[in-house]
Amino acid sequence: MAKERLLVIGGDAAGMSAASKVAREKPETEIVVFERSPHTSYSACGMPYYIAGMVEEVESLIARTPAQFHDKYNIDARVHHDVLEIDPTQGKLRVLNRESRTESWESYDQLLIATGAEPFCPEMANAHAQGIFGLSTLQSGIRVREFLDEHHPKQAVVVGGGYIGLEMAEALVRRGMRVSLIQMGEQVMETLDPDMGALVSEALREIGVTLYLKESLQGFEAKNGRVTAVITDQRTLPADCAILGMGTRPNSILAAEAGISLGVKGSIKVNARMQTDMAGIWAAGDCVESMNRVSGKPMHIALGTVANKQGVVAGTNIAGGYATFAGVLGTAVSKICKYEVARTGLLERELPKLGLEAVTATIRSRTRAGYYPGAGRITVKLLAEKGSGRLLGGQIVGLEGAAKRIDILATALYAGLRVQDIVDLDLSYAPPFSPVWDPVQTAARQLLSQV
Repeated sequence: MAKERLLVIGGDAAGMSAASKVAREKPETEIVVFERSPHTSYSACGMPYYIAGMVEEVESLIARTPAQFHDKYNIDARVHHDVLEIDPTQGKLRVLNRESRTESWESYDQLLIATGAEPFCPEMANAHAQGIFGLSTLQSGIRVREFLDEHHPKQAVVVGGGYIGLEMAEALVRRGMRVSLIQMGEQVMETLDPDMGALVSEALREIGVTLYLKESLQGFEAKNGRVTAVITDQRTLPADCAILGMGTRPNSILAAEAGISLGVKGSIKVNARMQTDMAGIWAAGDCVESMNRVSGKPMHIALGTVANKQGVVAGTNIAGGYATFAGVLGTAVSKICKYEVARTGLLERELPKLGLEAVTATIRSRTRAGYYPGAGRITVKLLAEKGSGRLLGGQIVGLEGAAKRIDILATALYAGLRVQDIVDLDLSYAPPFSPVWDPVQTAARQLLSQV
């Protein structure tokens, strides 16, 4: 009797988590993973720190190589392989071996699509000039560092004020470069409310980043094939390096062409078990839509934590078990030099569409007891439903020790706690870690008076 064959498209967080789970639970399965880049199972989140030089060796960002997956799990992980087509009627994939430039058809019994997300790179003048980079795969991060090490650019422009843009701005500042950042919106970090985003803008200016808000990218100038300037709708900024951090979109074109249904922002529709609407085809990671536990609405979110969890759920079900994905809150943290930024749940601007009326409270406190050395500033903002007191979201900006407090709020949101419950939580206290009233509870107390 022939072995059941699982094919996986994409060899990073979701794909390799699922493949490893199937290998453990159902080792008789033949598992083949196709990855277009040279690497499997790497930390994309670590790329800005590698580019900054804070992480010396790129190997530190690789969890397991193809050889390790083969030796430990008997998984055939084929890098430099690009899947060109899914034929669901025949149960086959058309695959290009990028090294040999040959194509083959590969059959499957079960298929997992884990194609991730891709950076948004608009087509415009000189967009492909040397020195212009988007970050997606580990190889793209390696190319950035090689360029910086070889050419020693002096001035850089970062386009986009999201997580990648801000972390890359910090990385380039650490490399001693003059850094400008262009943001189309009125604030950086649009996953925060404007008042909290303004604090992040202040933090960027404090480390020397020049901000150009409410400006849109129009193109690039280049000389001898290399970027020399970034053009906005208001000015031309000299640059010998440019980083595109304009957000990502689900890499779902293969699924769409195969007739698989898409959802929010073109992400692949899946149920709680990570099944698509085609028999035998599963999807997980940055290419799929997720359910927001607070709003109850589908959303697209590209985070490694979510991708890993979804991969495990998909792998459990593919192996014949039963698991469901619990949904997301949009919890995320970031760091800009000494400043920490965190968020979870809903934003104020999202509430009217959901028919929710909310109250908010913003407090400023210290990360430790005020008299203890190293106590730093922290700002906490909470949102709750008016009347019921149900927590809807939270945001934190502050110095060392601030950001991980967001996990208190993420846990509260997951459990459906109300503001009074947060006030009542028996949190730890000692002067090196917190004031007597933790800033999260101080914000909850203030919010309680408005509910």
